[in-house]
Amino acid sequence: MTTSDANTATPIQDFSNCHAGILIKLDHLQGLPGLLDAATRARQTAQEALDFFREAIFEHHSEEERELFPAVQASAQAGEERDRLKAVAERLTQEHRDLETQWKKLEPGLKRVAKGQDSDLDAAAVEKLVTQYAAHARFEEAEYLPQAYAILSRHANRMDALALALHLRHTPGVVGYV
Repeated sequence: MTTSDANTATPIQDFSNCHAGILIKLDHLQGLPGLLDAATRARQTAQEALDFFREAIFEHHSEEERELFPAVQASAQAGEERDRLKAVAERLTQEHRDLETQWKKLEPGLKRVAKGQDSDLDAAAVEKLVTQYAAHARFEEAEYLPQAYAILSRHANRMDALALALHLRHTPGVVGYV
């Protein structure tokens, strides 16, 4: 076999080369179901996040600001205790607005993902929202809620009023249900 013969592809080699390309494409096809599972999970996760954030998180912030913070403020002792709790409630309220603003920037991309459309969802922005919300929740759990419980426990009627207001808000068919 001469050098020129080795450089010239034969029809058999052409078929062989085609098979190599076909097998690569079939390998890609074989991975498709796994990608579809991931795409389905992405759509479901995006839709669940959209529903949950609007229905639960925004409402949770609203309930804290309309019910919990005012009840604690009204029950706190005048002076240092009331001033400290007011400052913490103001910080938590500002964090609510910041988190909601971050959410609103993510929402259009999440809607596209939920519909199975291409999206340029910003991974860093998602990470920032999740990290900041976790820090917000930890702070509230450690700093505000134990004090709120202690203060409202000194006034059983106010704790009962808060419980009733929250119950009524979550009971379908009751005036004030949100």
